[in-house]
Amino acid sequence: MGQQQLLLVILVTIIVGIATVVAINTFSSAAESANLDALRNDVASIAASAQAYYIRPAMLGGGGNSFVGITFQNITFSGNIAQGTNNLTAVNANGAYVIQAGATATSFTVRAYPASGVTTTVDENDATLVTTTISGPFLEADILANDIEWQSVNLTTAGS
Repeated sequence: MGQQQLLLVILVTIIVGIATVVAINTFSSAAESANLDALRNDVASIAASAQAYYIRPAMLGGGGNSFVGITFQNITFSGNIAQGTNNLTAVNANGAYVIQAGATATSFTVRAYPASGVTTTVDENDATLVTTTISGPFLEADILANDIEWQSVNLTTAGS
């Protein structure tokens, strides 16, 4: 092989390597973005169900224009649910969702953690959530009677 052909082979190898690295980074970013979109959709679903609970009369199992006492059992959510000492936690394939303690009559706060920061243990016998470890970045929203207010999007600072 001539020297010119050898240089072309090396150049092509370098270009293919760089293109491969760029493609891997692009797909990784797309997966993280899709997970965050799924978290936002789940929080919106939680909010819609909680707002339905809010307007339903207490006599019919609703909140009677109050979020006080709301739990994941009161709202429709597909995921494993755990009752913590201060907060309520639910976990699904997209991540973990925590209803912060201290719901008021007019609002409550939901914190959503992406699946990358959630480790769960599920009881194989009855499919109930046994333990959940949550860390890393999160999305946080205040759920109001007729609105969602995104309080923070903390994607770089750890919190729990």
